[in-house]
Amino acid sequence: MGETDKDLWHKCIAGDADAFGVLFDRHADAVFRYCLSRCGSWHDAEELVSITFLEAWRQRYRLKPERDTVLPWLLGVATNANRNRARGLRRHAAFLARLPHSDPRHGQNEADHAESVASRLDAERSVRELLNTTAGLNDGERDVVVLCLMNGIGQEEAAKTLGVRTGTVKSRLHRARAKLAATNRAQKPAEQLDTTIVEARIS
Repeated sequence: MGETDKDLWHKCIAGDADAFGVLFDRHADAVFRYCLSRCGSWHDAEELVSITFLEAWRQRYRLKPERDTVLPWLLGVATNANRNRARGLRRHAAFLARLPHSDPRHGQNEADHAESVASRLDAERSVRELLNTTAGLNDGERDVVVLCLMNGIGQEEAAKTLGVRTGTVKSRLHRARAKLAATNRAQKPAEQLDTTIVEARIS
């Protein structure tokens, strides 16, 4: 049986980069799917994964895993990183709006692999459609919908990710379901979320 996350994390604290690499291989796809479901952008999700694991390495002395998995903590780091990204994007958009001339197409490049790009665009479109269903929710309710319904994270793990009590997650989830039902916007359960999209990321 392989080493637990807790065992690997103790090695990380001792400076074992190989152990950290094992943790990355173990959880990177789950973190990527979560980040993609938060931001709806493949490129931004990849950046958020990098930021998350860089921050995890930097904070390795502070974390003391309570269970055998560090995934809830990693998702918490990703949540904060995404919020910082969103704030940065708003500031950047406001700056561009003040410029006399700006080209919104600046930086676009043609894809080397059309099929791979098409898969990524389909994934982004699917995720954005899911995110659109949460438009009527507040931030806390949206957080638990993304974690629990879109990513299949358990309520206890979601609570640790968000730094709240399990009861808070349950009540937010209950309110979110009621709002979604009231607007006839049924949220896709986690098993219907296409988890094969990460294959294109690592190809």
